[in-house]
Amino acid sequence: MDSFLATPWQKLKGALFHCFPHHLLSRLTYWATRRRLPFNRHLIRAFIKFFNVDMDDAVLENIAAYETFNQFFTRELKPQARPVDHHPEVIVSPCDGKISMRGDIDSNTLLQAKGRSFSLNELLTAACRHSDDFTDGHYCAIYLSPRDYHRVHMPCDGQLAEMVYVPGRLFSVAPYAPKTISKLYARNERIIAVFKTSHGYMASVMIGAVNVAAIETVWQGLITPPHLNAPVHYNYTGKNINLKKGMHMGTFNMGSTVLVLFSRGHITGLQQLASDQTLKMGQAIGRLSVKEVVNLKAP
Repeated sequence: MDSFLATPWQKLKGALFHCFPHHLLSRLTYWATRRRLPFNRHLIRAFIKFFNVDMDDAVLENIAAYETFNQFFTRELKPQARPVDHHPEVIVSPCDGKISMRGDIDSNTLLQAKGRSFSLNELLTAACRHSDDFTDGHYCAIYLSPRDYHRVHMPCDGQLAEMVYVPGRLFSVAPYAPKTISKLYARNERIIAVFKTSHGYMASVMIGAVNVAAIETVWQGLITPPHLNAPVHYNYTGKNINLKKGMHMGTFNMGSTVLVLFSRGHITGLQQLASDQTLKMGQAIGRLSVKEVVNLKAP
């Protein structure tokens, strides 16, 4: 069966999920994962075993070092655990995970799954001042499973231009969800960070989901919660916030999905990525066009 098609069971799960109290469950998760509870070590140990988490990569390998579940879940990795491809023409994966969808933005439309799509305007909203810069651009959606490393990094060098918090639902983003929930990424709560780069604009969109009880960035700290009722725009023009490729830029407190958007015509190679391909942060996912490489090297 086509991997982009939903099974009857997946369709049922998608339908049932509309009835879940998403925000209530997520608030409870936020509270519970930050408590110093006597059974935390047992919970972490069971989680590691069930999801086959590789603790050899963690700075703190001993689970006794984690006072809360969230400290474990957002653990830092050893620098050598995720080597970053530093060739100037290479764009790297911002996180660990699997390719959910990738390719070109068709004018204003992004494909979510077979037969399902959403628009740039729906995803970025009117609050984002750079939406038009991604028309006919390129994108890649990466799903982070519970076993993955949950810090998000820079796919290329960039200067922060703006950030937008967009309120919304907290549907699951598990692999079945994009196939069954219409306009999923444009309906869930999300943080949009837009960077000016040497090859146009790049946006990193961190999608919230049920139990993703918090999203934070390195320049602003905790963004959500609280869960608000209207978009909030942050203008960083003139703030001179520059992040290099591979630098930590944000963290999911529990798992979700990252969408990376690029301006039109400057990136190649995303189409060669396979659906459901497993990625590691720092791994090459695309390249600048020849013209852009020349511009990068010019004085």
